[in-house]
Amino acid sequence: MSVGTQRGVADGVTQLLNTARFELMPFDSFEGELSELPAGATVAITTSPQLGIDRTVEKCEEAAEAGYEVVPHIAARYIEGPEELEEIARRLTEAGITDIFVPGGDKEEAVGEFESAYDLLVALDELEYEFDEVGITGYPEGHDFISDEELAEAMEKKAPYATYIVTQLCYDSDTILEWIEDIRARGIDLPVEVGIPGVMKYEKLINISRKVGVGDSVKFLRKTTGIVGFIKQFIGSRGRYKPDDLIEGLAPYVDDETYKLQGLHIYTFNQTSDLESWRQSRLNG
Repeated sequence: MSVGTQRGVADGVTQLLNTARFELMPFDSFEGELSELPAGATVAITTSPQLGIDRTVEKCEEAAEAGYEVVPHIAARYIEGPEELEEIARRLTEAGITDIFVPGGDKEEAVGEFESAYDLLVALDELEYEFDEVGITGYPEGHDFISDEELAEAMEKKAPYATYIVTQLCYDSDTILEWIEDIRARGIDLPVEVGIPGVMKYEKLINISRKVGVGDSVKFLRKTTGIVGFIKQFIGSRGRYKPDDLIEGLAPYVDDETYKLQGLHIYTFNQTSDLESWRQSRLNG
């Protein structure tokens, strides 16, 4: 692994936490969770399998109207076709939204003709509506159903349409940094938003991680200091996970032009109160 910058860890942590974006789910608790975040914060809003893409667009419009910087998740497999995509792009543009994130989506069967993020990116490129920033997904730990070779090929196809990458949920800074080195070696030079967990109970976080297919991260969480250390950490933290070690591991690389760490993408799982209390304590500590 190449050597990171020599800047202090504390400065890097401060920069990462000050520029973090917060991912929220558009559930009934959305407004309450949003109110826990700082005014003007950058908020990424997911597409829910239960609620569909229209709920995401509605919540994006509401959050933008309330003064937040909004990043909609425009999941390809939830959109019927070019006409619906154009309507979504129109509504988002009229709401003043300039940044979107385009994942494939976790539906087993696409609702329309967009089978992948690439399909949607190509269609989006043909519309009259444009976005300044377009994010695509990265998988430092691979994917449960897609081979590493397929993931690499997909990223190479999507990269020309994108301006940055958001990684899957991850707990290990070394894994993230090594993955960035790998994509740089393949010629992918996009900035990276590192996807990290927020603050929540270990049990809840492990269950969520299993559901989203983050296998190695769960193992890492369990064996960070061995099973005894894990139990001590669990008890000492009152059963709550906090991403201190992960952020401190990334902090020295904040201004490194090889890694191009654009910032943190915090998967809050709508637990923003605890997350924001922790974030402020780190910034003010």
